[in-house]
Amino acid sequence: MIRKITGYLKEWKTSAYRKPLILQGARQVGKTYSVLEFGRNNYDNVAYFNFETNPSLITLFEENISPSYLLPLLERIANQKIFAERTLIVFDEIQLCERALASLKYFCEEAPAYHIIVAGSLLGVAVNRSKFSFPVGKVDIKILHPMDFEEFLLAFGEQELVARIRECFVKDEAIPQVLHTTALEYYRQYLVVGGMPECVAQFIATKDFIFTRHLQDNILLSYLNDMSKYNNTNEIKKTRLTYDNITVQLSKKNTRFQYKLIKKGGRASEFENAIEWLSLSGIVDRIYKLEQIKKPLDNYRDIDAFKIYVSDVGLLCAKKDVLAEDVLYLNDELDDFKGGLTENYVNAQLIANGYRTYYWESDRGAEIDFVIQREGKIIPIEVKSADNTRAKSLRVYMERFNPAYAIKLSTKNFGFEDGKKIVPLYAAFCI
Repeated sequence: MIRKITGYLKEWKTSAYRKPLILQGARQVGKTYSVLEFGRNNYDNVAYFNFETNPSLITLFEENISPSYLLPLLERIANQKIFAERTLIVFDEIQLCERALASLKYFCEEAPAYHIIVAGSLLGVAVNRSKFSFPVGKVDIKILHPMDFEEFLLAFGEQELVARIRECFVKDEAIPQVLHTTALEYYRQYLVVGGMPECVAQFIATKDFIFTRHLQDNILLSYLNDMSKYNNTNEIKKTRLTYDNITVQLSKKNTRFQYKLIKKGGRASEFENAIEWLSLSGIVDRIYKLEQIKKPLDNYRDIDAFKIYVSDVGLLCAKKDVLAEDVLYLNDELDDFKGGLTENYVNAQLIANGYRTYYWESDRGAEIDFVIQREGKIIPIEVKSADNTRAKSLRVYMERFNPAYAIKLSTKNFGFEDGKKIVPLYAAFCI
């Protein structure tokens, strides 16, 4: 499958300022596959080391972490030569060996000609920074997210459809109706399947939503196991309770996160560590309300008002046990959930494109689903789950802040009217 991170990895390989690369991301987003596929296609050989399947590696790093000591021993373990510039060295599940993480500093300083990529699912929560220093300034860091909708289409071989969507997005011209209908069908499939590479690959091979749901359930189970394995004992229950409740809150008309909905009388002091764990693990994304529409946006966020979305929309449907047919055929019984589901999808597409997302509310209840900084401009984004032309909140925002333009996402075809760029939901990856 085509992953857009390959382009980034190629630039990293040829950069004169290249450092050891840490590739972060939640479990099952395709970190190992992407790195190994890149290595096979761009290097003479790949030396792969997994700290989970080969725990004896941990002992090696406990003895000495200088490159001159490690490289000959790593060659012996891998049973192959490791060449400067020509071999890609891969350390997988590096969160299990903090000394290996610390060694990256010395590879950067003493052996910069060796190309190293390390992958870890829970680096943000598993590393004991009070005991080991993170190699700040000595590594490059990149986060890999689940496959976005563009990658989903490319996995189906729909390169021409992707190209046409991108063209119509730029020109604000309606795409032919037959392509519009096809893209919407793919979009609804994506809502159910999501962007976890194994789920996408199996769905393409089988077209079986039930089998795909089984894979998703296994991923959700692995997340629960991680909450126990990489967490303080007294925080495990709170973290699981918070994660379970996120999907419940997305079914509310107001998707702003409320502690009292986790449990009666719930407060920030009780659950803020759990939310932080979930955020650092890459399982969820937290977006803050803006108090003012000014640059830089991050200076004007309200740290007490936020929404939480899960990282993958397919896992959201699996966790809610939503039937594929209900999403594909727009069952009215899902009306309460459609808004949160659609917002979750859009947020994931924006984050995959590198945006930091926020939302805005007026004193009188007008709400803009997302506010981003795009090409130097602050742009509001209104999200509708269907062909809904009413956008009162967007009108309030535009009258108050006079943005260069606004983006309205719905099931309508491309267009531009009254300062609003009309974008079909399936084209959110173009933003």
